[in-house]
Amino acid sequence: MNANLPLERFLARFVLQPPHKAAPLRPLRQAAVLVPVVAHPSPTLLLTRRAASLRKHAGQVAFPGGMRDSSDSSLVMTALREAEEEVALPASAVRVVGVLPPVTSSTGFAVTPVLGIVSPGIAWQPNAGEVESVFEMPLEEALRTGRYSPFDFIRNGSDQRVWLSWFDDYFIWGMTAGIIRQLSLQVAKTAQSG
Repeated sequence: MNANLPLERFLARFVLQPPHKAAPLRPLRQAAVLVPVVAHPSPTLLLTRRAASLRKHAGQVAFPGGMRDSSDSSLVMTALREAEEEVALPASAVRVVGVLPPVTSSTGFAVTPVLGIVSPGIAWQPNAGEVESVFEMPLEEALRTGRYSPFDFIRNGSDQRVWLSWFDDYFIWGMTAGIIRQLSLQVAKTAQSG
């Protein structure tokens, strides 16, 4: 990565490198997360820390997102609806540019990451019932693949791998770190071939 990654260059790399076709997933419940890139002169990645009071994934760093509702016309709409509910990000402030391959969660969901470019200057308003805090991480730093360390373990008799990383006081791991790492690998492949 260059010392300065303008938004246009990031988008060109993302668009020019289509996601790999994922193996068909067994039928799972569907969910989506918004991967919001805030269009500052030096772009940032918007992340949340989930409320400590939640039953599942309490206190974890995550993207805004959740389970698809029957009223959602698509998984893109799920991601946009959840972002508005969790951090008051209006759908009109998001330009959807693509999706990454679905990721299977440990709780039995096929989660589709939706990449969106967000207008700068929005005052984040975390929903206290779901979100403890909202923070922005420099996109260039988020896309540095060397910042993610693998952690291998065995669950239900099969080998598993999750990715771990720190940013300031935020521990980023599991699905969220995996999605960011996948995005960084996709962008890096285009940079190397271009």
